[in-house]
Amino acid sequence: MNQQKMPPALLRLIVIFPNVLSYLLLFGLIMFVITNYETLKATNNLTVWIIFIVVLAPTATYTTFSIVRKIRSGHM
Repeated sequence: MNQQKMPPALLRLIVIFPNVLSYLLLFGLIMFVITNYETLKATNNLTVWIIFIVVLAPTATYTTFSIVRKIRSGHM
């Protein structure tokens, strides 16, 4: 059975779009924490939001480097 391959440009778009969305989410989380710092600190929810940021930032960065590595090697 012959499986059709996706065009590289479409594959890149499908992979890069969620990565861009993760950066937008990260930026939004940082802005949310900055603008609501005092309220989050008063309600003891600041730690939860900081953990979200600390988990999302390296994940988004690793995914970006992984995508760049695959594009340079010719897999995408």
